[in-house]
Amino acid sequence: MQPENDTWVSEFLLLGLSKEPELQSIIFGLFLSMYLITVFGNLLIILAISSDFHLHTPMYFFLANLSFADICVTSTTVPKMLLNVQTQSQVITYAGCITQMHFFIIFSGLDIYLLAVMAYDRFVAICHPLQYMVIMNPRLCGLLLLVSWITNVLHSLLQTSIVLQLSFCKKAEISHFFCELNQMIQLACSDSFLYNMVMYFVAVLLGGGPLPGILYSYSRIVSSIIGISSAQGKYKAFSTCASHLSVVSLFFCSGLGVYLSSAAPHSSHTSAVASVMYTVVTPMLNPFIYSLRNRDIKRALKRVTGVPVM
Repeated sequence: MQPENDTWVSEFLLLGLSKEPELQSIIFGLFLSMYLITVFGNLLIILAISSDFHLHTPMYFFLANLSFADICVTSTTVPKMLLNVQTQSQVITYAGCITQMHFFIIFSGLDIYLLAVMAYDRFVAICHPLQYMVIMNPRLCGLLLLVSWITNVLHSLLQTSIVLQLSFCKKAEISHFFCELNQMIQLACSDSFLYNMVMYFVAVLLGGGPLPGILYSYSRIVSSIIGISSAQGKYKAFSTCASHLSVVSLFFCSGLGVYLSSAAPHSSHTSAVASVMYTVVTPMLNPFIYSLRNRDIKRALKRVTGVPVM
């Protein structure tokens, strides 16, 4: 059967997480709550770090940028979803869809790169403590952040340009709550085999690059901790990277779940539900993970809000 039209479409339909009318109010309330908690929690982390001179260190510099990236990741997807649920509309314009996809790739990729940079920071702090401030100097920190931004902007521009080369059918339904790259490629009426190959190659090369760095950093960290003779020293060394390790595990395990669910047949809805973990839940939990296990953050938050953090 030939597609109705394989030239150009002006809008897409975001099918969301459920078609059941009685669930829409529950979904709206749940996602609105999670979005507000995400924005408020990460803004508090940024405010606490920027207002406390004792937190002006490389570790907290990258944590503040991670919080900013988390706010941006959720802000590219959740507000449009909430608007669609509230107005009982599934429509998103072609330009809006491309724009949403472009910024989501940037900020989700920035999340991954910052987690890799933070793993390297913990590696230097634990394995080379006496040289930490020399190695992790402000110039290197700024350079690592700049490279992360440039790499992900270029990555997003390349992936977006690939999608712009594709043609779509008139009735373009996206089985997701936002314009996800893989869903867009699958919707194409034109032959997308070559674009698929380029997309996955670039995603593995640029998006998957930080993972080996994280694994290498933590392998060296574990080796160093094992070499510490005292139990108290081992605990102190492990506690400095426990929060980051928790965030990394949560992010990559949820991302792996999305990948495995998308690889299964007829799994678009399952993939959409699974992606909620790394697009909404993980950014929401990050402030709690870092603040509840970190005395310095607790102290700074108490100073900013006047309320003690448990």
